[in-house]
Amino acid sequence: MAANTLTPRDEAAPTATTPEWRLRLYIAGKTTRAETALQNLEQLCEEHLAGRYSIEVIDLIQTPTLAAGDQILAVPTVVRQMPEPMRRIIGDLSNQERALVGLDIQPISSGNGAPISSS
Repeated sequence: MAANTLTPRDEAAPTATTPEWRLRLYIAGKTTRAETALQNLEQLCEEHLAGRYSIEVIDLIQTPTLAAGDQILAVPTVVRQMPEPMRRIIGDLSNQERALVGLDIQPISSGNGAPISSS
């Protein structure tokens, strides 16, 4: 699993009001934790960034030199490249609230500007 780019099913062209989110997921081999991180990241993106994101998966076992560019010290790590500023979060993203805060992703709104509650 070298660098792969995954895009959402309903990819929309980015506009000034809907920024394109570029995320990189660094893993070390096809492990259970790497698969969990990818599944959780895809679910988070579909729920909160639908149509406005791309995910690039980088396997550091196959391309270890890519770790230096984003200063990767542990895996799995997600790096938000766009929108700036760059943000990093380490782990399998099983805690969605922590992942949203760590990547600075605002929960989707109900149309009137208020966040949708999960209750």
